[in-house]
Amino acid sequence: MSIHNHQEWLTSALGCYLQAREQALYDAAVSDIFGFNALQLGMLNADFLAHSRMPFRCHADVNDGLVRCESSLLPFASSSIDLLLLPHQLEFCDNPHQALREAERILVPEGHMIISGFNPISLWGLRRLFARNKQYPWHGRFLSLLRIKDWLALLGFEVVAGRMSCYLPPLSKPSWLNRFQFMDKAGDRWWPMMGGVYFVVAKKRVSGMTLIRPHWNNAKMKRGLMPAPSQKTLSQKTQSQKIIHEQ
Repeated sequence: MSIHNHQEWLTSALGCYLQAREQALYDAAVSDIFGFNALQLGMLNADFLAHSRMPFRCHADVNDGLVRCESSLLPFASSSIDLLLLPHQLEFCDNPHQALREAERILVPEGHMIISGFNPISLWGLRRLFARNKQYPWHGRFLSLLRIKDWLALLGFEVVAGRMSCYLPPLSKPSWLNRFQFMDKAGDRWWPMMGGVYFVVAKKRVSGMTLIRPHWNNAKMKRGLMPAPSQKTLSQKTQSQKIIHEQ
């Protein structure tokens, strides 16, 4: 699939609907995450870092952006990024698990990663199964939210927030999209796991700690760490000394 067709789909009625829904989700999420360095990887038609408060914000993609790179091989130092956005990257890369490993590598401890992807258990997933022309985005490998969460857990991430979005059927005509607007309003209540897109916020957790062992000293043990004698023991000792003195 060419980049031209990819960008063309994102400017279509359905593509604009997708970007508008995701823009609102990203804007709300990134505004509450603090740090220094933020990176958006892919889908550069939309600036999902627009509401981020981080001073350095970088946009990268395979053929566009400030940095050109693959998601499975990122040219960034380990533990250098505070916030990483992966909008629809995992379903279109050859090795999504390697992409997540790279994301874990470049994130600082307690850094955040936000992932959005197409949900296979939805009307969008059905459209992909029955699509005759496998153009963007129907040629991608839609990954289930459960699988994404399993991979994140294996890499030491904690999912701190998440939700579904885009409950409308993936129709190309704007008139039909407007006709089904009620599904977006009722989706979170009546079919919450059937959204066309999932949105996950994960935090990198670093397990393990260095135990500080005490340096034991025999003199201190004798002087301050030995148990104090009880009143009964003191009384017996005093009575013994008194008997010895009388003898």
